[in-house]
Amino acid sequence: MKQRIQTAIMAFLIFIPVVVIGGMIFNVFVYLLAAIALLELIRMRKIGHYYIPVMIAVILLWLLLVPESAGIFQGFEKSELIMAFVLFLLSYTVMAKNKFTFDDAGFILLTIIYVGMGFFYLIETRDGSNAAALANIFYVLVVIWATDTGAYFCGRALGKRKLWPEISPNKTIEGAIGGVVLATAAGIIFHIAYPFPYDMIIVIAVTVLVSIFGQIGDLVESAFKRHYGVKDSGNLLPGHGGILDRLDSLLFVLPLLHFINFFM
Repeated sequence: MKQRIQTAIMAFLIFIPVVVIGGMIFNVFVYLLAAIALLELIRMRKIGHYYIPVMIAVILLWLLLVPESAGIFQGFEKSELIMAFVLFLLSYTVMAKNKFTFDDAGFILLTIIYVGMGFFYLIETRDGSNAAALANIFYVLVVIWATDTGAYFCGRALGKRKLWPEISPNKTIEGAIGGVVLATAAGIIFHIAYPFPYDMIIVIAVTVLVSIFGQIGDLVESAFKRHYGVKDSGNLLPGHGGILDRLDSLLFVLPLLHFINFFM
């Protein structure tokens, strides 16, 4: 527990100032986190020794993270980059004499989209120097942290019924509900302090949705680890695991908020 607390404090002291500073420093930091997250998943599947597709996958991921406002994709679309990479991966299965399989190719492609989508919207949310962009980021972080905190303490105090034992044996239904309740309270307080251009009932409904999807994101990461027989996605953060272990909820929540146009 002491190590977890120390790591959490160090991560907080690094992550929060970078978020506040924003701009190029923030973007470079997100690019680094995204690459690490991608490599964590690739290591889970034990295909990291295929250096050529892995290196190209990282490059494609970084290209997908480039904000739309950058305007560097004139003349072609990001979807065309993905299609070109699909052709390369399929060709590589032949060059590798099927040791690098069709399943491996599909895994890498889905991993790029999964990781890239979440971190792309992290950059999009923080894009700009206005106070609203920063407030949006902190709203998401506060709701996710409140969800984790509520789920942990309610689960320990009241948890009896398992939420999904085949995927995450320690999570309980009571804990999940407690996470949603504390997240909702945190969302209400945040809206009072930094009002969104919506009625309170809308903010409450969105906060409940964010809390639920954040927990789904956490379960998805748990399912990956269970399937590949690993305890943590990585060991970069002692006591906490890897980048995906800490940001799995964020990768699910940020796309959702943009899909429903909550952030304006």
